Amino acid sequence: MDAVLASRYRLQREIGRGGMATVYLAEDQKHRRPVAVKILHSHLAANVGSERFLREIEIAARLSHPHILTLIDSGETEGHLYYVMPFVEGESLRQRVAREKQLPLEDVLTIGRQVASALGYAHSRGVVHRDIKPENVMLHEGGAIVTDFGIAKAVSEAGSESLTQTGMAIGTPAYMSPEQASGEVNLDGRSDIYSLGCMLYEMIAGEPPFTGPNAQSIIMKRFGGPPPSLRRVRPGLPEATESAVLRALAQEPAERFPTAADFGHALEPGRANTPSAFSTTAMQVSGSDAKSIAVLPFADMSPQRDQEYFTDGIADEIITALSRIDALRVASRTSAFAFKGRNEDIGEIGRKLKVGTVLEGSVRKAGNRLRVSAQLVDVTNGYQLWSERYDRELEDVFAIQDEIAESIVKALRVVLSEGERRAVGRPRSGNIEAYEYYLRGRQFWHQTREKGVKFARRMFDRAIEIDPGYAAAYAALAMCNGLLYMLWDATEANIEGAQAASLKALALGPDLAEAHVARGFALTLKKDYTAAEQEFDTAIQLDPKNFEALLFYARACFQQGKMEEAARRFGEAHAARPEDYQALSLQALCFQALNRHEEAIETRRENFAVIERHLELNPDDARAVYFGANDLAALGDRARAIEFANRAVALDPDDSGVLYNVACVYANLGEAEKALDCLEQAVANGFGHREWIEHDSDLEPLHASPRYQALLNRM
Repeated sequence: MDAVLASRYRLQREIGRGGMATVYLAEDQKHRRPVAVKILHSHLAANVGSERFLREIEIAARLSHPHILTLIDSGETEGHLYYVMPFVEGESLRQRVAREKQLPLEDVLTIGRQVASALGYAHSRGVVHRDIKPENVMLHEGGAIVTDFGIAKAVSEAGSESLTQTGMAIGTPAYMSPEQASGEVNLDGRSDIYSLGCMLYEMIAGEPPFTGPNAQSIIMKRFGGPPPSLRRVRPGLPEATESAVLRALAQEPAERFPTAADFGHALEPGRANTPSAFSTTAMQVSGSDAKSIAVLPFADMSPQRDQEYFTDGIADEIITALSRIDALRVASRTSAFAFKGRNEDIGEIGRKLKVGTVLEGSVRKAGNRLRVSAQLVDVTNGYQLWSERYDRELEDVFAIQDEIAESIVKALRVVLSEGERRAVGRPRSGNIEAYEYYLRGRQFWHQTREKGVKFARRMFDRAIEIDPGYAAAYAALAMCNGLLYMLWDATEANIEGAQAASLKALALGPDLAEAHVARGFALTLKKDYTAAEQEFDTAIQLDPKNFEALLFYARACFQQGKMEEAARRFGEAHAARPEDYQALSLQALCFQALNRHEEAIETRRENFAVIERHLELNPDDARAVYFGANDLAALGDRARAIEFANRAVALDPDDSGVLYNVACVYANLGEAEKALDCLEQAVANGFGHREWIEHDSDLEPLHASPRYQALLNRM
């Protein structure tokens, strides 16, 4: 294997061996970093098959979470199946349990919550681990990291094709759920919850709940009754902890926690030991929307009513903080802010945004004094779940935002990973004046129009003048320069501005996801795609739900013509923000380029429904209108496509982004000359992305035109 893999990985030594694979420490020859290469045993590889294995691996590769070990490569060579993960310094949970037997309760609960957070994330994306055990949990820098999602089985509500038809039982007897031990194929996340319960039991008691001389005897004991009392083995164990573990170990899946996140909540220190603590959702919020929220723009109650940028900014910051929490679905700023100034019923807002709760509030800013009122409302009945009023000094605005976010998390009983806890209380400028300019910039950045982005750039510049150490302002400045270069003003000054500001953001905020997104975007503009992808990877590791990281990563793949990967990553971006209309439309372009026409059409149809809902709330969004025109053209609705194209141009006639996309519409409709007119005008007005024009399948009908070729040659 060393010879076979030598072109990419140099195997150094064996570091582990289990029932499914052998693990080697290796050096990644390309990136000069240590990695772990896991090679399936030959008999297992033969049974699983390369196609099934690689499809499973593709699913696992999409997982990005602070407590999941990232999968960075996979393949087949000479009949051997392998996959590659970062090499983690530290020990496995198995090694620690073998050494200490019974772990301190605080460590047990922390590890349990972190593994539950990882499983909750994976389950929400249709992935069941199927082999949770101490060997598959690494302990690194005080945190637990779940490994070996490589043989995970994808599940979906739609009942997609089963990838494991061999009947092979994947799992370890001491940790298998009863349904897994019975040979059931269509397992859901509750099977992993059972396995995690076994693991917690072992950390507390020093041995698994069921033991025996062989696999058969262990499985038989599992069906024979409950495990021995934990409190008898470990006197002084809180009753609530034992209750939580035993509930996870219920034989019937329906009697366990409904989700891994609920199990994680039950492991929080100080949880009350009451039956309702584990069986009801938070504060009477029910149904699939129990942990979903829309943050409405806060009302400006200042004497002069001149603090809109500030009140909007507070809501925007809370949205950003809550969006980093994996177990919470947060309506995007665009959707929530569509209700600004509209006196609509909370229940109607919840219905339109498909959320279970709404946060609304007001801000009164007078001189250096600040009064912020906020309330969290259950949309099903209009009852307040939480409310608070803060009378503080202006400089306390950051603490207020963090306290509101933390109160929402507690009210909705959301369990946070350590990474999420750090991300929610993100560092900000210590200078209030700089922060106010930053908020002004953010207000105009969200308009996604040339004048707005240019004004935002001035505001970020001013924030940096006041606070030269403001990493988030540098990241925002880099994004402004990059977007201006890409859509409106392809000058050297803009591209160099993006480079300089992104480097400064990274130097000041190496742990800031936005800094890595800005750097990745800037590197994409320079066509340094390898380095750009590394930055996007880092951003996603820091903030797995960062929509901009996912979207711009996908765009970078598209620009390189890597359509398979681009399609997958656009899908991930859409999953992070389902109400956004960009990612699905761009994914359809990829399917079209890959000749997957049925998928392209279905994706277009799905996306147009998203656009119609968006335009109900934001009728003047020219960007949404021209994306809709593109979808209508691809779907063959010529009359409505032209109507939407004309509407987009009427909303913003000189915008190069509008003109470019209207060119795509005309190209799809067979109006080549009109398309070229719009495309040439877009370039004349500053559209500077030659690679996008070259790879955009919507423009394929123009490729034979001398005008098209001449345009490319001029760029």
